[in-house]
Amino acid sequence: MYKNSITSITVAEALRKMEHYCAYQERCHKDVEDKLRTMRLIPEAKEKIILHLLDHNFLNEERFAKAFARGKFNIKKWGKQRIVRELKFRNISPYNVKTALKEISEKDYFETFHKLAEKKYSTLTEHDKNKKRKKLVDYLLYRGWETTLVYEKANELF
Repeated sequence: MYKNSITSITVAEALRKMEHYCAYQERCHKDVEDKLRTMRLIPEAKEKIILHLLDHNFLNEERFAKAFARGKFNIKKWGKQRIVRELKFRNISPYNVKTALKEISEKDYFETFHKLAEKKYSTLTEHDKNKKRKKLVDYLLYRGWETTLVYEKANELF
């Protein structure tokens, strides 16, 4: 006996699944739309579900942007440029991006940057000074820290 690979799902079931999906962690519209696309629902059903999620506060883009910025900064030690790039990739409005960046205090931002740069510098085992400097700079730039900050810190450490 073979199972049919295309299973039908009712709007009520999809709605319940999407409520759980959004309650589990903050989601953006793009995440929700991608998830709904995998359920193969008709456009009207997708729209109805998204409206329900918005009305019942399961889906809130400003809240998502703030949580995303806080989490990526505190946990992954990302700089503002990387956070902005990732939020834009998720089609977050410029207003919500600005609001999210306000979640990061300037004092914490610079403290985290200096700690991260010094920690990475101490772990680099490269003997050639130029290669070591390049590795530090590349690491910090990949993490989304501002170019001016990165090069000032690199000059300070080398």
